[in-house]
Amino acid sequence: MKAKIGIITVSDRASQGIYEDLSGKAIIDTLNEYLTSPWEEVYKIIPDEQNIIEDTIKDMVDNQNCCLVVTTGGTGPAKRDVTPEATENVCDRMMPGFGELMRNVSLQYVPTAILSRQTAGLRANSLIVNLPGKPKSIRECLDAVFPAIPYCLDLMEQPYLECNEEVIKPFRPKVK
Repeated sequence: MKAKIGIITVSDRASQGIYEDLSGKAIIDTLNEYLTSPWEEVYKIIPDEQNIIEDTIKDMVDNQNCCLVVTTGGTGPAKRDVTPEATENVCDRMMPGFGELMRNVSLQYVPTAILSRQTAGLRANSLIVNLPGKPKSIRECLDAVFPAIPYCLDLMEQPYLECNEEVIKPFRPKVK
């Protein structure tokens, strides 16, 4: 079964066409490098509006059957950065380890990583992960957390994600 993965860029300026969305494209490029199993992208660029973020995540999970939704942008301390709040509002359960690991990895590169508020959570049988907005940081964070994502999706009975293990090695417990 082909996995459907939602990619949401949260940016006022990119959603208005003021600049090109490099962050969403960076996620797609990274997933294409990671995954060898077939997958389909559901891609949206939306403004920093909490109700729009919530509605877009809900649509991707509830109506478009995305097993994974990855957001980029809106995770800083600015007043319009509300992606984590939107994510928390639509999730049934939170997965705080994702944000903790991403901040820890990012701190190796920039001291301002402590300002990042990215998080992750579960809605029904789908995983939602918030990433930072810069393409370089996106790759660093995905490299850190993605090894756990295929097994997380396995536990929720979602499509089996096969990876190019020369690029990213997913962790799955050995079957006894």
